[in-house]
Amino acid sequence: MNGLLIDDDELYARTLQRSLARRGIETRIALDSGSALRLAREQPPDFALVDLKLGESSGLTLIEPLRALRPDMRILLVTGYASVATAVESIKRGADDYLPKPATLSTILRALGIEQKSEPLEPEETMTPLHRLEWEHIQQALAETDGNISAAARLLGMHRRSLQRKLLKRPGPERRQVDE
Repeated sequence: MNGLLIDDDELYARTLQRSLARRGIETRIALDSGSALRLAREQPPDFALVDLKLGESSGLTLIEPLRALRPDMRILLVTGYASVATAVESIKRGADDYLPKPATLSTILRALGIEQKSEPLEPEETMTPLHRLEWEHIQQALAETDGNISAAARLLGMHRRSLQRKLLKRPGPERRQVDE
């Protein structure tokens, strides 16, 4: 199974891509509408996960062209701005499902109709923990500002000292819960 993740939040898309890859699902990422349609034309995916807000454009406009490329494609619209109106509109346009962000891996797999193991997921099969995502987001901001902590703090909307404290708390390896 192969898919197309269409989201302008590259960190979210990469994290989801890694989680799906652990399940043997190959995906490609598009950060905007134009590249999404180009990638879909090159190799029509089995499914598309489309973010509602793609920068200045709307993911709703991608539903019909994606459906035209491959009528049996599963199209899931995800959004951090869930509302009844956009849910109804996405279904009218041809989306198969509408999920609020952040959608968990199990929710996405269920929406795609992929059977899951009956036993609980191992830690490496779950979504990346929030503290790890925060750390990666901070690192991305630092990379964009060439390591300038003050500029990265402004980009992240936080005080410089708060960012410095967070940088001192580098996350360690993920802890596994041991059932006794």
